[in-house]
Amino acid sequence: MTTDFHAKYWAHALTLRHAAGSLDSLSRSIASARVDLNPHQVEAALFALRSPLTRGVILADEVGLGKTIEAGLVLAQRWAERKRRLLLVVPATLRKQWQGELESKFGLPCRILDGDVIEKMKRDGVSGAFNLGECVIIVSYHFASARAFDLANAPWDLVVIDEAHRMRNVFQPSSVLARRIVEAIGSSPKLLLTATPLQNSLMELYGLASVIDPRLFGDAASFRDQFVRATDDDVRDRELKERLKPVSIRTLRRQVAEYIPFTMRVPITQDFTPSDEENALYEDVSAWLQKDILLSLPFSQRTLMTLVLRKLLASSTFAIAATLNRLAKGLEDEVEDLLDDEDLEGIDELRDELEEDPPSAEPPAPETAALVTDLRAEIAELRGFVERARRITSNARGDALVGALRVALEGAVALGAARKAVVFTESRRTQAYLAELLTAKGFAGDIVLMNGTNADPASRALLDRWLAARPAGAPAAGSRAVDMKAAIVDEFRDKAAILIATEAAAEGVNLQFCSLVVNYDLPWNPQRIEQRIGRCHRYGQKHDVVVLNFINRRNEADQRVYELLSQKFRLFDGVFGSSDEVLGALESGVDIERRIAAVYQTCRTPAEIRAAFDKLQGELEGQIQARLARTRSVLLENFDDDVSGRFRVNRDKTVEALGERERWLLALSRHELARDADFDRDRPRFTYRGHDAEAGGYNLDWRDAEARSERFFNHVPLAAEWWVRAG
Repeated sequence: MTTDFHAKYWAHALTLRHAAGSLDSLSRSIASARVDLNPHQVEAALFALRSPLTRGVILADEVGLGKTIEAGLVLAQRWAERKRRLLLVVPATLRKQWQGELESKFGLPCRILDGDVIEKMKRDGVSGAFNLGECVIIVSYHFASARAFDLANAPWDLVVIDEAHRMRNVFQPSSVLARRIVEAIGSSPKLLLTATPLQNSLMELYGLASVIDPRLFGDAASFRDQFVRATDDDVRDRELKERLKPVSIRTLRRQVAEYIPFTMRVPITQDFTPSDEENALYEDVSAWLQKDILLSLPFSQRTLMTLVLRKLLASSTFAIAATLNRLAKGLEDEVEDLLDDEDLEGIDELRDELEEDPPSAEPPAPETAALVTDLRAEIAELRGFVERARRITSNARGDALVGALRVALEGAVALGAARKAVVFTESRRTQAYLAELLTAKGFAGDIVLMNGTNADPASRALLDRWLAARPAGAPAAGSRAVDMKAAIVDEFRDKAAILIATEAAAEGVNLQFCSLVVNYDLPWNPQRIEQRIGRCHRYGQKHDVVVLNFINRRNEADQRVYELLSQKFRLFDGVFGSSDEVLGALESGVDIERRIAAVYQTCRTPAEIRAAFDKLQGELEGQIQARLARTRSVLLENFDDDVSGRFRVNRDKTVEALGERERWLLALSRHELARDADFDRDRPRFTYRGHDAEAGGYNLDWRDAEARSERFFNHVPLAAEWWVRAG
């Protein structure tokens, strides 16, 4: 028998505050998270929370070890402490992924803040760019830089910066974006996340440390004198190590191998040879894009639109036809929106990363008579391209995909993996073509689609079936986009063999039950490719992941792009996360994309293409090669010789703390809900029958809750309501 006194004790224990940075203080956030926590993640979060320097820390775990989870724990803890002015600065392409992770795994309300949201706030009469109420605000680097004044006027409780190696040259006058952001966030507490805090120069380490605390090493000149020009490397390394110890923590994959197994990547290439009609259209549109003046492309957007058109041209004739038709209509009818997500998904993120072309470079306008003649000629040329593209009813790469998929799926089953493949494309129109093609070639009923809208009838019907099949009282997300994505993932996991996905599926989706990734068209941004493969090749994957790529044997540039991505960036083979060090050397994957596009734009012969790619690879070599491997090892790894032992202690203490919390919460719930709920004897769950909250199944074990389609008790208002009543 329990009494009101017992209930009050349990309620008090559950809400009790503990010393900052202690496991007890973090246990509330851990218990409310839908994640399989690993000891190194708990240690990193505790390190950040108990750091004696209030200005912040650097979490520098190698890729695949869960820096997102570590940051989520810190954010959740600050939220629980009612420190809710929280900001995330991330690459534009990762904004939705962060939002999905924090909302689904930690129950943190998040808002992505961009130009469209600002305009809506203005129309609604909301003042202050960052005045969005209590939520985690997520912005891109470029947005943060452009809104530096508003950023500086907001009192932040914590600023998290992802891919923080982008800030490592902040001490250089030319690093304008980084300097603006650092000056704007000022002395706010910071959490920097980067797998590669140091690549080519000790000065990069100085730059990152100065983001945290400019007093840590003094000015750049002093750092150079004391460390860069040091004559005794051992003395220098010891001093640097001691200075960094309070502000940086790094875990390596080999240190956690005893409890995190890592699988391999296995690359497969599939050759294809476009038909004469496909190849001629490609060559002619490519030559058209190389013209100095194109009336259909606004000069201020020439870089962006040329890049998008080249991506569509490389994707399929179906993708490029509709966009060229819109450009022709734009010249005839002055259509304003020449490009949108229907052309290339993720175009808003790409636009956010690319700067507009400078007005000063715009060529003078032609005379009126000449303009009319040029206008008619360009419309006719575009219409000709569209007609030729529409006459092409099949693409050689699509035909090659059919055979490659059959072989790959059979091979997956033979190896004990699921008969499943995710096929990625950048274009929604290419996606529709592939769905129709595969359906006609024997995969009918085996296909599910995922894109940015899923507004087609089949997707709407799938969502309706998914919602209707959920048990009575089972929660939906309340957001159509989130529910739709969950329904598609469930359909792919339980029934379908092939998921054809645009970039929308590469953000915040866990497909670890699939071990075959097909890059139907290959992004030029290596970080995008890593993001695609990472949907399947991630923690929890039980099989080696096969990555299938297509190579156009009639296109020298396409072959060299694959060589660059495969050999220099090491994206397609090796152990989990082997490309991490290479990708971390890049300031921006979009910059690589732009440089590759420049080769396509300026080179006309195979010899010119080979020379341009040789030059590009040579320039990247300095960024890619690991010239300071020894220094990184000495400075950033193994601060504690007994890392594995410490992790084991963390794991045991975490399990013990969570078990105690669960027992307290279950006992409190049994007492307070005795008349309104039926409790299971064998599981920490109950069925609620009361009227103060929505009836249905509630579960204190998030894994069991998901398996039973029940509510996770720690996240629902019912728990908070009864805690308050008991206290």
